[in-house]
Amino acid sequence: MLLQGGVRVDLYDAMPSVARKFLLAGKGGMNITHAEPRAAFVARYGERTAEIAPLLDAFGPEQLRAWLDELGIETFVGSSGRVFPVGMKAAPLLRGWLHRLREAGLRIHVRHRWQGWNDDCSLSFTTPNGERQVRPAAVVLALGGGSWAKLGSDGAWVPWLAQRGVTVTPLRPANCGFYIANGWSDHFRQRFAGQPVKSVVASLVDGGSAVRQLPGEFMVTVTGVEGSLIYALSAALRNEISASGSATLLLDLAPGWTLPRLAAEISRPRGSRSISSHLQSRVGIKGVKTGLLRELLPATTFADAAALAAAIKALPLRLAATRPLDEAISSAGGVTFCAVDANLMLRRLPGVFCAGEMLDWEAPTGGYLLTACFASGRAAGLGALAWLNRPL
Repeated sequence: MLLQGGVRVDLYDAMPSVARKFLLAGKGGMNITHAEPRAAFVARYGERTAEIAPLLDAFGPEQLRAWLDELGIETFVGSSGRVFPVGMKAAPLLRGWLHRLREAGLRIHVRHRWQGWNDDCSLSFTTPNGERQVRPAAVVLALGGGSWAKLGSDGAWVPWLAQRGVTVTPLRPANCGFYIANGWSDHFRQRFAGQPVKSVVASLVDGGSAVRQLPGEFMVTVTGVEGSLIYALSAALRNEISASGSATLLLDLAPGWTLPRLAAEISRPRGSRSISSHLQSRVGIKGVKTGLLRELLPATTFADAAALAAAIKALPLRLAATRPLDEAISSAGGVTFCAVDANLMLRRLPGVFCAGEMLDWEAPTGGYLLTACFASGRAAGLGALAWLNRPL
């Protein structure tokens, strides 16, 4: 692709076609970014806010939407503040993007799997036609993290960079599901696996106190839990498990009820009705929520209205481990920011730049992942151009 100064760009992808994980991200509706105020937006990057904020200053949600508009992709803001392309699909966006790049001269090489560097510092690829060596003047690595290996994001690059002195934090699951401690009972798993638990508030218990209360919903799985509410807390849950061996969520199954009102309703006479029927009739607790109470509480709790009400407002759910990295929506860890300069060039490898999930940051779902990937990709590309045009 001919850019400023006549620079030609070649794109190498291990897969038979490009951007497969990008297409997967748009399978359920292409949530490209978020329209919330800047302060709240950048805070979503947690411990890496300071490093990600400058990238977003240069190419944030507004600039991303303007770029999409240039490609002929109109966007809209949903009721939750999430931003989507009209049509909700990733494929039209990708087609328009690739068309523009090919018209500009980009050469795309698929089925080229990078294997690291040769002794002469050239890049080594395996291809259907055998090994190939390439010696570019500058390199932008955008190899993804460690989730969804079948789409090319397998983390195979980690040892190759580490061998060259680049500091890489181990890759870990982010936006992931969790195993329940001790597993579900056969009865609960067979009856409720795959069912959503809606309209709850989850609080993470950290160091003996409840912090980070979030409303939402999650899904019961065969081995534990997953879903948007769990993903939003996944970094804190993962870190607590790493530090303490387990993490406990307190689930408020009746967020619209005060504890006194709830206890009063449960205390009303139920006659010949079962406690399950009583809970459904008096406070609307039924189905999977009742199943969770049965699964996680001793039978004696159901005979004590005050104790049962307290459990409904703060049901402890102990989690033992994350699901495997390859199942995660995204990954944490990667090339540390101290290993790159302001242009995202590796300090130990001049002329080599990193972008996207290769870098050590994470964010919740909701458009934050894609926005930072675009922002870091732009920064790395401009950094490579500046490197090529530097005075010699």
